[in-house]
Amino acid sequence: MWGDAFPSFLIGLREGLEAGLIVSVLVATLVRAGARSRLPQVWTGVLAAIALSLSFGAVLTFTAASLSTTAQEAFGGTLSIVAVAFVTAMVFWMRRSARGLAGEIKEKVTEALAMGAGVLVLTSFLAVGREGLETALFLWTTARAANESAGPLTGAGIGLLLAGALCWGLYRRVLRINLTRFFTATGVVLIVIAAGVLGYGLRDLQEGTVLPGGTAYAVDLSGSVDAGAWYSTLLQGVLNLTPAMTWLQVAGYVGYLAVVMTLFVRGVREQAGAGAPAPAGAGQRVGSGADGAVAGGKRAAAPRAAPPADPPSARPPAAVPPPTLTTPPTPTTAPTHRRPAWLIPVAVVAVPALLAGLVVALADPKPAVGETVAVSETACGQGFTAPEPGRQDFLMHNTGNQTSEVYLIDPSSNAVYGEIEGLAPGTTRDLVATVAGGTYAWRCVPADGKAVTSKAVRVGGAAGAHAVVPVSERDLAAPLKAYRAYVDRGLATLVTQTGKLSDDIRAGHLGAARADWLTAHRTYASLGAAYGTFEDFDQKIDGRPDGLPGGVHDKDFTGFLRIEYGLWHGEPAAGLKGVAQQLAEDSAGLRKAFPHQDFDSSDLPLRAHEILENTLQFELTGDTDQGSGTGLATADANLAGTRELLSALKPLLTTRAPRLLPTVDADIARLQKLLDSAHHGTGWTPVDRLDRAAKARLDGATGQLLEDLSPVPDLLEVRKSA
Repeated sequence: MWGDAFPSFLIGLREGLEAGLIVSVLVATLVRAGARSRLPQVWTGVLAAIALSLSFGAVLTFTAASLSTTAQEAFGGTLSIVAVAFVTAMVFWMRRSARGLAGEIKEKVTEALAMGAGVLVLTSFLAVGREGLETALFLWTTARAANESAGPLTGAGIGLLLAGALCWGLYRRVLRINLTRFFTATGVVLIVIAAGVLGYGLRDLQEGTVLPGGTAYAVDLSGSVDAGAWYSTLLQGVLNLTPAMTWLQVAGYVGYLAVVMTLFVRGVREQAGAGAPAPAGAGQRVGSGADGAVAGGKRAAAPRAAPPADPPSARPPAAVPPPTLTTPPTPTTAPTHRRPAWLIPVAVVAVPALLAGLVVALADPKPAVGETVAVSETACGQGFTAPEPGRQDFLMHNTGNQTSEVYLIDPSSNAVYGEIEGLAPGTTRDLVATVAGGTYAWRCVPADGKAVTSKAVRVGGAAGAHAVVPVSERDLAAPLKAYRAYVDRGLATLVTQTGKLSDDIRAGHLGAARADWLTAHRTYASLGAAYGTFEDFDQKIDGRPDGLPGGVHDKDFTGFLRIEYGLWHGEPAAGLKGVAQQLAEDSAGLRKAFPHQDFDSSDLPLRAHEILENTLQFELTGDTDQGSGTGLATADANLAGTRELLSALKPLLTTRAPRLLPTVDADIARLQKLLDSAHHGTGWTPVDRLDRAAKARLDGATGQLLEDLSPVPDLLEVRKSA
């Protein structure tokens, strides 16, 4: 959280100080002129600017939420680039203006005072509003980069409070701040932070398909750096440096840093060498003494001494006294109607809030409520008329007497735009789908009946709604055949290896048996034995002792894990002969039965996710380890099985989600690298001996791979057609 908070703290401090300096001088000048009655005009402008900034932040947040994931990435990346441009311009402006900032502000305030109330409101509004809008934009981009808002908001809040305290201190002539040094130091830090925001923005644009190279990594340290460690959190939060960065991110980061930092430092040196008179750093202060005057500065050693002259740029002509405010005569012919004091403050808050609400409403992520559509064998799609383009909320009401599935489809291609499963009779559920130009129909599929397709309707406008082209059992036939052939070859190898393991134990060669056990077990684990793939044989060959009355000593505890327990707990060969022989026989029995086992083709996409679910649940927790410490070797074999399965499904996935497999391939490579780092010759680091950082990296990489694999079952789901 604190890593995420620091950049926002710095921007809040700088922007708050910049706006606060202007307001401080504005207030001090009014006090000096004896015009305290006009202070509410200043605070009205400040209040209006704050309301505008908060409204702008709300618009950014809620309008982005209405976009698709890809569009959100592109939108966020674009605003990140804009934020970098604002921060860069601010840094250079503050570097140039720091020396004469107070004098310049005083001159403008004096002019505003002479021109009337409206200008006072406008001056304070513009002073705070510009900084507020920049702060809102920067906070939105940093919160999005951090994927949380608590840290950035906390940091910005602390920075703004500190800026307010500093400005109050300046006003009260308590503090002395070298503005030139302050803005130079924070400028250097902000340039580094902006480089990170630029890199993050470029990555967003890559993920939003605006820029290429999203899978071309220049740096990938995820195998050796713990993304959850405090130092990683700090680097990612402050500098937006991540363990994996693309070539474009690195080029943008390094290029921006090299060019902008060089120009900034060169400008600072030139400014220092110019020998500008009356540097603001040592003596420039903003405040009011006991007489309420805005002071150019007094030395602490000479209290009550007259302040030195203001810099030429800030000093009004000597002959011109402070402006005197006069009140125009009140007409006697008509009564004066004073506006309520609360009217203007309420208006300046309400107007931007209402405008922001209008913008958000126009981009409301809530879909338009559509008509109620009937779902049944006899009235499928009844009540459906051509909807308006955009996100629609259809109320699907089951008017039949069977539980049904219902799909919104393109009848020409059977592509699915939205679906509901298990809609019970008499119930109504929402189906939200995005509608664009094209043809649409409803397909109702009763649990025990024939699928029915409704009459199609045509929606005008440009095409663009995303649909999933369904697969049939015929589509999955070729991948299933290829995968079954892979498993069959693996089972043949398994029979040979378990036979050798049994021979080792029978001969009393327990050292060789341990090595052969691991080889055979890895072979079995690579065959995707998840959720009962091999029916009852899986429990016999690789069952865990969980739930058995006798635990590891139960007579029904058999197979690989029972032999593992005996080999690594000093059990003599005589006690393991029967178990090893049984394992060899069960392996041979599985190979013989497998060609005749029922392997539903629709289950094939599920295995892409389930194999590694088992890995995360059992192998990476050490739950299956019976003493060998080879859980990571089993995880490595599970990964190999997943890779083989994805190879069989690749033709179907490529046409339906072309960006999915490159992302998954990168995830697999990252996880493989982590597993390889735990493999030392013929040995593997036990899960319980991994340090916390390594364990966190391994769990994180597996979890990310599972998340990226999660769309596969939906993409390749077999749906019943008419």
